[in-house]
Amino acid sequence: MENINDTSGESALNNCNKVAIPSSTGVLVMGIISISTCFCYGIPGLVLGIISLSLAGKGKRLYKANPQLYTDSSYKNLKAGLICAIIGTSLSGLFLLIMLIYIFVVGLAITSLLDPGIWL
Repeated sequence: MENINDTSGESALNNCNKVAIPSSTGVLVMGIISISTCFCYGIPGLVLGIISLSLAGKGKRLYKANPQLYTDSSYKNLKAGLICAIIGTSLSGLFLLIMLIYIFVVGLAITSLLDPGIWL
């Protein structure tokens, strides 16, 4: 005989209807790659981090609008990707700034050494 008060089947049915947040895995992957490529002159990590941040914002808005449609694991992937994207973007921006200062200082030193007025 069936138990009418049994709700475990109903919750299992609700879990089956949930889907992953669109691009939550992509946000995580791009966030991780942005961290690993931040020392390639900062540009690839910066690009991937910014794209990942925008996709994470879109996914977060979708989840906040209707959280019962999406799985918890995809939201956790989205949050982890967002954190990785913030770290990757920050490191890439910092490394790019350091590289620009380095190029400016080295260029200034080379042009001052090549100035013929110093040697006369």
